[in-house]
Amino acid sequence: MTARMDKRFADVAAEGRPVLVTYFMGGDPDFETSVSIMKALPKAGADVIELGMPFSDPMADGPAIQLAGQRSLKSGQTLAKTLEIARRFREDDQRTPIVLMGYYNPIYIYGVDRFLTDALAAGIDGLIVVDLPPEMDDELCIPALEKGINFIRLATPTTDDRRLPKVLENTSGFVYYVSMNGITGSALPDPSLIAGAVGRIKAHTNLPVCVGFGVKTAEHARAIGASADGVVVGTAIVNQIASSLTEEGKATDATVPGVEALVRGLSAGVRSARLAAAE
Repeated sequence: MTARMDKRFADVAAEGRPVLVTYFMGGDPDFETSVSIMKALPKAGADVIELGMPFSDPMADGPAIQLAGQRSLKSGQTLAKTLEIARRFREDDQRTPIVLMGYYNPIYIYGVDRFLTDALAAGIDGLIVVDLPPEMDDELCIPALEKGINFIRLATPTTDDRRLPKVLENTSGFVYYVSMNGITGSALPDPSLIAGAVGRIKAHTNLPVCVGFGVKTAEHARAIGASADGVVVGTAIVNQIASSLTEEGKATDATVPGVEALVRGLSAGVRSARLAAAE
């Protein structure tokens, strides 16, 4: 596997805090602004970056991320351009892990072998492909692992102890626990329920468990990070980008600074999470 992911989780754990994983949609609202946003994320406190691959039919995404994908596609974003965003980021940052997140259709059309070769060359460390279950591991998961790219699997509240070993069988990097049933951007669940779910997953794996869906504020990040190895934030960042745009959907001088300010607050939340657990 690419070493960046394991090293980042180990380094952050040594600091006594959870990892902050930040998601944004590649190409939203345009290519160059996406590059600037991505380069700003680690400086604001992001530890791992999830780079969204826009797709026309994102069945698991809520309205905010669907709209981000539409803005991205309207601006001319493609999978090749999304990989180019990662390449541009890697010109200045060789340490921050990058996870591509999205759906299988664009990868299938691009060509799996070509995609994996180009992803590795662009500095991609992991993949989250939400519509490929473990029964389809031969399609992409196994080839990705053979290339040295982590394949990160989702677990949900309905993933019971019979199903969990299958889900975790070829998972690497970390486990992404979706803290509620439904689409992205939903309300934050009870942190005590999340603690129990994280413990149940950890009974089956030594991988870090990151929790996402519904985290919008520093206080949310603090509460979730008290029991999780990482906190994933996506919709809040996408909403912040959207709120900064012109009526025509164009970036403004406030777009990148607004993301930076939000992520700095979220970073402060995860950095105080273990204090919350001790209180």
